[in-house]
Amino acid sequence: MSESVFPQLEALLPHVQKPIQYVGGELNSTVKPWESCDVRWALMYPDAYEVGLPNQGVMILYEVLNEREGVLAERTYSVWPDLEALMREHNVPQFTVDAHRPVKAFDVFGLSFSTELGYTNMLTALDLAGIPLEAKDRTVDDPIVLAGGHAAFNPEPIAEFIDCAVIGDGEQAVLEMTEIIRAWKAEGRPGGRDEVLFRLAKTGGVYVPRFYDVEYLADGRIGRVVPNRSGVPWRVSKHTVMDLDEWPYPKQPLVPLAETVHERMSVEIFRGCTRGCRFCQAGMITRPVRERSITGIGEMVDRGLKATGFEEVGLLSLSSADHTEIGDIAKGLADRYEEDKIGLSLPSTRVDAFNVDLANELTRNGRRSGLTFAPEGGSERMRKVINKMVSEEDLIRTVATAYGNGWRQVKLYFMCGLPTETDEDVLQIGDMAVNVIAKGREVSGSNDIRCTVSIGGFVPKPHTPFQWAPQLSAEETDARLEKLRDKIRGDKKYGRSIGFRYHDGKPGIVEGLLSRGDRRVGAVIRAVYESGGRFDGWREHFSYDQWMKCAEETLPPQGVDVAWYTTRERTYEEVLPWDHLDSGLDKDWLWEDWQDALDEVEVEDCRWTPCFDCGVCPQMQTEIQVGPTGKKLLPLSVVK
Repeated sequence: MSESVFPQLEALLPHVQKPIQYVGGELNSTVKPWESCDVRWALMYPDAYEVGLPNQGVMILYEVLNEREGVLAERTYSVWPDLEALMREHNVPQFTVDAHRPVKAFDVFGLSFSTELGYTNMLTALDLAGIPLEAKDRTVDDPIVLAGGHAAFNPEPIAEFIDCAVIGDGEQAVLEMTEIIRAWKAEGRPGGRDEVLFRLAKTGGVYVPRFYDVEYLADGRIGRVVPNRSGVPWRVSKHTVMDLDEWPYPKQPLVPLAETVHERMSVEIFRGCTRGCRFCQAGMITRPVRERSITGIGEMVDRGLKATGFEEVGLLSLSSADHTEIGDIAKGLADRYEEDKIGLSLPSTRVDAFNVDLANELTRNGRRSGLTFAPEGGSERMRKVINKMVSEEDLIRTVATAYGNGWRQVKLYFMCGLPTETDEDVLQIGDMAVNVIAKGREVSGSNDIRCTVSIGGFVPKPHTPFQWAPQLSAEETDARLEKLRDKIRGDKKYGRSIGFRYHDGKPGIVEGLLSRGDRRVGAVIRAVYESGGRFDGWREHFSYDQWMKCAEETLPPQGVDVAWYTTRERTYEEVLPWDHLDSGLDKDWLWEDWQDALDEVEVEDCRWTPCFDCGVCPQMQTEIQVGPTGKKLLPLSVVK
């Protein structure tokens, strides 16, 4: 039996900010009797409640697990430093928000990492839970610590802290793991912790770092990664859910009690992307494209709105306007919910997929807010390097259509520090923004229009063609962005209509260290955590100096430094830390695409052209799904 810690916690809540985020009881949350279940999961998005609650991945797994007989799943989030201090003082352990049970009492502690900057929060949660930080120190009574999410495609920097990692889609993976754990427990937990991890590892779809040894060369590079016991696969493969209509989750989306970053109901309309943007890890690791059918989307929206009462529906995917039936989906939903004034939104729109009809359908029942486009590269040359096939003419034509049809605000997203980039490439972002404003004034007949330029630093990611690329240093990134800022501000005619938002280069260097790091980086993460590092994804909590100080203390004794992981270019021969984790992509294909990038060669979207042999489809025994199905959202009746 696991007792609730709420009586102890309740006394602390009057002394912390936003106590509502710790009390649970959200609409559609689930609390199952502890004794009636034999496998119990604690799921964590390692960030604050307001960021973690809307996370689709955790919400889906929470529901998939709780639907199963004899299985329960509860959620936990990172606690803010004010509550952390009180919990330590009063011996209150890391708890779930559903039934306030201690995380240590569960069988599995599963963490979903969409960014590497959540690693220190994981260590905080482990320590508060009373679970040993290092996997080697845990006993049969500690939970299995599992990493998933996009950052788990290279779990090596946290290899000593996790027991296992799953790469790819989680829906089927968590159920398969549940059955293995259930059988092991029913047999009386033979062989202890080692045995259950071995049973998971030999499926070929769960990576258990303790069963692999990393050998290093004299110059610091990895020699090889080898299994250290028989029966463990040389490579671990990713999980892919092929038929999204079979997994219409979440059916009962959670409705938060406190304010969160997204106040809407979201439906994932397809998974995967074949546009082939070379910087985009999400697009590469989620291949192949799998569309949810138009009727499946309609049913999910219908059920989700009835279950939640939200007034906005987000149609989520990596490139939502690329769904083969997006026009029919938007029109069908706008028609059906016209009376209820339910708004629709797409996360951002590709310049070449935008049309005013679609935009009008999306805003018909809701607010007409700004439009967001992501050209990513400032110059035509850079867009060829990154394979973002959007010309400046396309962009100007698109924004002219938007401004001409009554929009007043356009946001453009770019990256700084891309491979082969020069100052001139970045300064052309300013020219593009000026051209956008000039065209907007011309077609709208008004000076009252805005264009916001938002710039993020480029971080090379595993399993992309840029995994070999050198990263731009923080100093060079900042210098380049200052020149651009001065150029925009110095424009007397247009500068005041252009908003300029950018991140400095420092968080990108830390993210780069973690995203392409190996097991030696674990010492840095632990040192940062022990010196007080928390919530590194939040600007007000992040300390670049702290990370650099800890790196300088822990990396040189191992023969490497921060620059070795970040600003150094890799060669074809080098064994990369994640090479034994199979994302489905052929490494030679990635290398050829990297060479194409250096030659400024664009590659078409393989969804509409012959196959480029990236390696995913034959491995999945699939053909890319193209649609359309020819079905319409109606006859599902219009809501009266």
